[in-house]
Amino acid sequence: MAVPTELRYSKEHEWVKTEGEKVRIGITEFAQSELGDIVFVELPEVGDEISSNEPFGSVESVKTVSELYAPISGKVVEVNEDLSDSPEFVNESPYEKAWMIVVEPSDVTEADKLMTAEQYEQMINE
Repeated sequence: MAVPTELRYSKEHEWVKTEGEKVRIGITEFAQSELGDIVFVELPEVGDEISSNEPFGSVESVKTVSELYAPISGKVVEVNEDLSDSPEFVNESPYEKAWMIVVEPSDVTEADKLMTAEQYEQMINE
């Protein structure tokens, strides 16, 4: 199971990729494998504020609906519109095609407090 080392991870199985002043957010390969086939993704609008550890959207699979929890706080500046028509991208490509939102963080140090790939791997293997 892929756990890219350049990303940071939350306890709720979201990944964060720092890109200059912004961060890209999605769910991990582990999360999508636990959920099963994704059939719908609900995401916030550009301009919405998200708060760390608070829900910012949801993914619906054939098994369940699961909330997405913000790993950091900030303003949504981009939303992956492709997921509206192709929610299966979450299963096929959780780290590339299925990024969910891009955020301007209100505190850039928040991402540093998330788990490293090694720490995340330890958590999912327990």
